[in-house]
Amino acid sequence: MTIAPTAPRSAPAPAPAPAARREPVVLAALYVAFLVLTGTAPKERVTWWLEVAPAIIALALLAATWSRFRFTPLVYRLVFLHGVILAVGGHYTYAEVPLGFWMERIFGFTRNHYDRIGHLAQGFVPAMVVRELLVRRGPMRGSRWLLPIVTGVCLGISAAYELFEWATALWMGQGADAFLGTQGDPWDTQEDMFCCLIGALAAQLTLGRWHDRQIERAERGA
Repeated sequence: MTIAPTAPRSAPAPAPAPAARREPVVLAALYVAFLVLTGTAPKERVTWWLEVAPAIIALALLAATWSRFRFTPLVYRLVFLHGVILAVGGHYTYAEVPLGFWMERIFGFTRNHYDRIGHLAQGFVPAMVVRELLVRRGPMRGSRWLLPIVTGVCLGISAAYELFEWATALWMGQGADAFLGTQGDPWDTQEDMFCCLIGALAAQLTLGRWHDRQIERAERGA
C-alpha cells in the first residue's frame, strides 16, 4: 500500500511586532492628552466640541474594532495628525489659529487659511482609510477604479460635512459663525470641497506605493 506524502503545513503568520502593537495605543493616549489640553479654556466651548467630535468618533470606532481589524501604522499616524489639526482649530476657532495668521503675513493672504489645511486633511487622511478598507476587505486590490472610487468617497464625506455645517448654522444662528469659519467668503464651501479633492488625490498619488507595502506587511502579520 502506497501512502501519499503529507502536504507540508503552512507556518502560521508571525504575530505583529510589539512596537507595531504599541504605537496605536501610544498615539491614542497622546491624543486624549491633547484633547484635554486644547479643551482647557477654548475660545468657544461649543465650537470646540463640534470640531473635535469627528476625531472622538473616529477614536471610538478604531478602539471598538481593534481586536478584529488593525490598520497600517501609516493610517494610524495620519488619523492622529488629522485629530491634532481639528483640535487646534477647535481651541482657537479656525479663523483665529496663530499658524493661519503667520501664513497670512508671510504669503500675503487676505484671510486666515488654517481652515484650508483642515479641509486638505479631510481629503488626505480619509483617502488612506478608505483605500485600505477597499484593498484589504473589498475587491479593489490592483484595480484601476481604486483611485476614482476613493476620491469619490472622500468628496461624499466632504459634502456631508458641509451639509452638517449648514444644518448647524441654521440651528445655532449667529452663534455658528466661528464653526463655519467662512470669514465672509461666499465661495468658502466650494473651496473647502476643492481642498478635499486635492488632498484625496495627493494622498493616493504620493503615498500609494508606501501604503501598499505596509498593507502587505500587515497581511503577513509582520
